[in-house]
Amino acid sequence: MLSEQNSAARAELGRAVKQILCHPNGHSKPLVVSRSVPLSGLSPLTWLLTQRTTPRVYWSGRDYGIEAAGISIADEQKKETSSCLAPLRANLAPLLSGIEPDIRYYGGLRFDLRPPHEAHWRDFGAWWFVLPRFEVRASKNGTTLRCNLVLPRDYAQLDHILTTLNSLRLNPIHAEVALPRPESHQYRPVRSKWNATVEWALRGIDFALLDKVVLARETAIRCSGDPDPAALLRKLKADTPRCFHFLFQPSGRSAFVGASPERLFRRTGRNIESEAVAGSRPKGISAVDDARLVAELQSSEKELREHEYVRVSLQEEMTPLADSVMLDALPSIMRLASERHLVSRMRATLRQGVTSLDVLQALHPSPAVGGYPTGRAVDAILAHEPFDRGWYAGPVGWIGPDAAEFAVGIRSGLVDEDYVRLYSGAGIVRGSTPGAEWDEIGDKIVDFTRVLGLTTATALPEAAFRPSIV
Repeated sequence: MLSEQNSAARAELGRAVKQILCHPNGHSKPLVVSRSVPLSGLSPLTWLLTQRTTPRVYWSGRDYGIEAAGISIADEQKKETSSCLAPLRANLAPLLSGIEPDIRYYGGLRFDLRPPHEAHWRDFGAWWFVLPRFEVRASKNGTTLRCNLVLPRDYAQLDHILTTLNSLRLNPIHAEVALPRPESHQYRPVRSKWNATVEWALRGIDFALLDKVVLARETAIRCSGDPDPAALLRKLKADTPRCFHFLFQPSGRSAFVGASPERLFRRTGRNIESEAVAGSRPKGISAVDDARLVAELQSSEKELREHEYVRVSLQEEMTPLADSVMLDALPSIMRLASERHLVSRMRATLRQGVTSLDVLQALHPSPAVGGYPTGRAVDAILAHEPFDRGWYAGPVGWIGPDAAEFAVGIRSGLVDEDYVRLYSGAGIVRGSTPGAEWDEIGDKIVDFTRVLGLTTATALPEAAFRPSIV
């Protein structure tokens, strides 16, 4: 019955697309339009698992109940290397002007736009935003299948669009998709190098060159085969409620997936929501232990200092863009499946004419993933981290004509053929110690290692690693 309903929906969408593309109306400037039909019994992520066409994208918000999956390209904005967001702003602005309010470009950008870039990040570019040709979206109002068109370009693509539409699989699958077996792991940096870098950072803090720097580690887990990124994300999503979940796969080679707890910002009209997230403890093994760890977090001078840098920076960066900014007077506790964080939430009203890309540029990178002062901290990261962060800790999300939502791309990994490269970081401030911060970054990837069938990465033998730079 569901199969028949969805086949009828597919035919209805094909007729709507044909009606648009068979009647050119003389558009000279690019115009984005969309048509949608209701679907039954099919979630976006389950649908994505059945699709092999790339690119593939997936996004689900943390607390707004809308999720979306998309494949193929109606339009794409990509830059291999860049020093700023000006080209993205110039290309997106006309496409987002005057279009339907619920049209979205999905994507993100690197933590730092500057090269060098390692080969496994090549497909992502400095930034990549895609308007999918086909989307499945789900909300409290139901599930729809959408087709996005860019006129006048797509007048010549009717046959190809209809062929692709007719090839879409619209039947739900319920069987679990197995992940390959993990076989070995590598750390970058290794433990001795990590200790030396943290000690270097602490000396810089003692000499007042930095207040905070966020140092990260790559844990590259080699598997017995190539994991399906959508299957990995489905397992991860089930284990990590109250997070942003995302998948960005520009080509068949690699995909960036994650379950981030941290909102960079959400925009609705001129209203902005953002938050400062810094300072953490693992979830306790019992209710009593958890309460002890939360109390320890709330009273820790070191954790409160680390959190305050993020709060101060958030207010400093938003004030020039906003008519009003309201920030929580004191941090509260964000409770996740395996961690506890200090969080301070902010609401702001943008000044007239301020765009989503203006906010994106102002807020990234925050001291939660870079450090404070931001410029010095990012320079230190680029000089001392022995791997390319790529999109890790960069903004990921979607942007529309008068709305946007971006998370910070943490608690994330790159599925790269038979590797799953996991990324995690820790804020180094006065009072930090190399051993405690090493343990913290291990705690932050535990959700990933669990869905891969591991307790920790160290359950696997360690192997040598040879990075490649492009």
